[in-house]
Amino acid sequence: MGSSRGLPRRAAFVAASALCLSAGLSAVPGVATAAPPVGGERLGGTGTIVDAPAGFRAPPKINAASWVISDADTGQILAAKDPHGKYLPASTLKTLTALTLIPKLDPNRLVRPSQKACDVEGTKVGMTPKMQYKVSDLFHALLMMSANDAAVTLAEANGGMAATIADMNAEARHLHASDTLAASPNGLDVDLGLNVRTQHTSSYDLALILREGMKNPDFRAYVRALTTHFPAPPTKRQRKKGRKTGGYPIYTHNRMLAGQPHAYTGMIGGKNGYTVAAGQTFVAEAKRGNHTILISLMKADVPPSPYAAKLLDWGFAAVGKVRPVGELVAPGTPANAGVQGKSAKVLSSSLGSTESGRRWWLVGGGAAGATMAVAVLFAVLRRRRSPADETT
Repeated sequence: MGSSRGLPRRAAFVAASALCLSAGLSAVPGVATAAPPVGGERLGGTGTIVDAPAGFRAPPKINAASWVISDADTGQILAAKDPHGKYLPASTLKTLTALTLIPKLDPNRLVRPSQKACDVEGTKVGMTPKMQYKVSDLFHALLMMSANDAAVTLAEANGGMAATIADMNAEARHLHASDTLAASPNGLDVDLGLNVRTQHTSSYDLALILREGMKNPDFRAYVRALTTHFPAPPTKRQRKKGRKTGGYPIYTHNRMLAGQPHAYTGMIGGKNGYTVAAGQTFVAEAKRGNHTILISLMKADVPPSPYAAKLLDWGFAAVGKVRPVGELVAPGTPANAGVQGKSAKVLSSSLGSTESGRRWWLVGGGAAGATMAVAVLFAVLRRRRSPADETT
């Protein structure tokens, strides 16, 4: 077995650092290197995060635990507060339900709900197992008026609750929404025995989900709709007239759409949520001129429209003027590719004899880092050892 007595001190340090620090300190039980926050290092902060020029007004102060203001076109995050903090989602989780299921379910398919779906707690559109409903009607009810019975029925149409929740969490991983854990299709929490440990998301993840959802024309149509007709069994009078179905109008719960009490100029669409445990949650996109601003907020103390308007106003004023503090990463690509790529360049320029080389081992890691660490150590040992150094 070779001894390292002949190694120069600096090379020995690099070899030891590589073995210990790469691959999450796997040789030391219970110790792991932390991955950079998705979207950028600065997004690991919990207070207000902004990089504005001198004299530019600060982001609005609102009573919400977490929020994100982003440029939906470029993905740049203009400002944030505790963007990766994990909170109960309430009904904003339905954006993930819709994003997951819209591509999987034929909008014209007819679905019969179970009695369990019809009896779910919270907001309901009003359904009966005696009828079949078009999938498109269920998505309208889900995203316009936050119908929990529609959410459960869509999950049943997708193969059941367990399959749907698994699909939702797989979609979250695809988006790099790593703060998200879905345990229901509707965002209910206490009523289902859930808490922030068993179901959660973040304002960063909600922004990722809405941005991706808005790329789908059907998703956009559902969240932009003001009113639509929802089918129901015919009334006695309608039956006498020979009608086989009745129904009633349903209306959006997004009070910031055109014609609503808190209409916001340029509002494209969004989704609100509320439970006692989660507080008020909201995600929305608005467009003015050539810019589209996306905001998300969590655990607010009042209905979110006034807060959302302040965040959107600041975003439109700030785009192109403040320096971004992070980004909404693209789905399906390495969430921290930029950080990893920069680390690799540091390694190629100097393997370990400088401070920058030592930093690479701290930032890098994983299987490739471990392999390189071992290779470096054995190469140096092989080159430096002599017969006098060998022991048995």
